[in-house]
Amino acid sequence: MSVHLFLSAGRGPQECAWALGMLLPRLEADAGRRGLTTSRVETVPGDRPGTFRSALVRISGADAAAFAVGWTGTLCWQARSPYRAGNGRRNWYVTARPCQVDAPVSTFAERDVEVVAVRTGGPGGQHRNKASTAVRATHRPSGTVVVVDTERQFSLNRRIAVDLLRRRIAQADEATRRALTAGRWRVHDDLVRGDPVRVERPRTLG
Repeated sequence: MSVHLFLSAGRGPQECAWALGMLLPRLEADAGRRGLTTSRVETVPGDRPGTFRSALVRISGADAAAFAVGWTGTLCWQARSPYRAGNGRRNWYVTARPCQVDAPVSTFAERDVEVVAVRTGGPGGQHRNKASTAVRATHRPSGTVVVVDTERQFSLNRRIAVDLLRRRIAQADEATRRALTAGRWRVHDDLVRGDPVRVERPRTLG
């Protein structure tokens, strides 16, 4: 199985992007020691080499979900700033959240559409009221329903209804994809500084 983890430096200073650049290889090394594989699906670089504003990491393996839990939440890189010598701050925070990346794609098949002839009122005179030329079409997998009565011929209304359903399903898939992307970017504003789930530090020699 595989899970995705989205890591963000939030709106923090450049040191937070540096912290993310330091934490990424730590996460990848930790995963490797546990027999998992990782890949960087998407990264947004920071202003300085080796820094990242965000990273989307795929973690694959039998215990990927359990591993991701240990890296979910506020992460802290504890070290002095490499950019501001006089800055006494040592804690730089990053947030990590599991996320869904692949939105489900609906397969539209006309055989999944139930078409029923109906009568509708409105303009059109007695012919429209007496003849069941209008169409109610239902896409059974999604429950989406449309009613079309623009034409006097049932076959034309049926064709319009099926095309309309096809567009509605495609629009719903696109809306889901946009919502997933927007959800990832909201993580940038969700960074909570303090009370980290993990604290990592530079390794000392000797």
